[in-house]
Amino acid sequence: MNPYFSEKFGNAGSLHFLGQENREAIERARKQIASLINALPREIIFTSGGTESNNLAIRGALRALGRSGSDCHIITSTIEHYAVQNIFKSLEKDGVKAARVECDSAGVVKVDMLEDLIRAETVLVSIMLANNETGVIQPIKEIAAILSGRDIIFHVDAVQGIGKIMVDVKELGADLLSISAHKFYGPKGTGALYVKKGTPIKAVYSGGAQEFYLRPGTENVPSLVGLGEACRISESMLPMEMERICGLRDRMEEDILKKIPDVSIIGKEVSRVPNTSDIIVSRVEAEAIVLNLSALGFCISSGSACSTGKNGTSAVMGAIGLKPELARGVIRVSLGIRNTERDINSFVEVLGGVVKRLRDISPIR
Repeated sequence: MNPYFSEKFGNAGSLHFLGQENREAIERARKQIASLINALPREIIFTSGGTESNNLAIRGALRALGRSGSDCHIITSTIEHYAVQNIFKSLEKDGVKAARVECDSAGVVKVDMLEDLIRAETVLVSIMLANNETGVIQPIKEIAAILSGRDIIFHVDAVQGIGKIMVDVKELGADLLSISAHKFYGPKGTGALYVKKGTPIKAVYSGGAQEFYLRPGTENVPSLVGLGEACRISESMLPMEMERICGLRDRMEEDILKKIPDVSIIGKEVSRVPNTSDIIVSRVEAEAIVLNLSALGFCISSGSACSTGKNGTSAVMGAIGLKPELARGVIRVSLGIRNTERDINSFVEVLGGVVKRLRDISPIR
């Protein structure tokens, strides 16, 4: 990315050689993203990240269809990220009818219920590929099969899946698919939207002709170069790293279950992205665990990073039927390419000590 901050600073919309140098870099990045997900370069639209991609996908599709108000029915799930949940809430305020499919206790969307929710006015379904808290992978192919042959656009928020599992948009059957660079070591504030050829979509705000008139504004070339490079690296390393990180996570979970009493793993019995572990620690507040571990050099989270500072428990935990007293003790542990066996050993040992100390002083019994 560095040369594009200083040496290669031309505007990609200019005809001179500095501009065309940047245009070539952008198109190279577009090809790298397309290659990672088995799409056509022309099907990749650059955005500022997952939130913008989701807005462009959902709002842009409805705008292209010319549907609004009570004659428009859309479906999502109860476990979606706030970036989708809040779009649906906003559209409902404008009169759009929305339905939400529930999930089971493992955090898997109920496909049969989704099919029952489809109406004659249903024009769009938005279901995430993998949950950002539990890591549970959703039955996207099954949902796509149900929607096949109907005039319903299928959007998939794949932010938590790209770069962690192999994703082939042709196999998934998605019409629209959201990507965010920072989830697989790319620069923050950068993303993309896959738009299957022929899918109706319009820009959600006005401006220039950039990104095929769908996302106006001067391109953030250094970040797009970074996103493309992250995709290139991910494509080359993903099969090997998936297996290695999954092994580390499984080993960590086994050790935690053996060494720390009264803990359980959410979604352990179903398919999850390899790096994510959502752990219920009873009789302790998750925030206390996070802060104590942070002081000792370990960075984990409680729920979604996008909900930090909000009161109450995670909406996802409520959706899977977890009691509030248990939901308050859920921590999310994420592993990455730099983590080792030594890290796992240290983490489990320190976590055990932190949990014991907090339980000893906790009024919760």
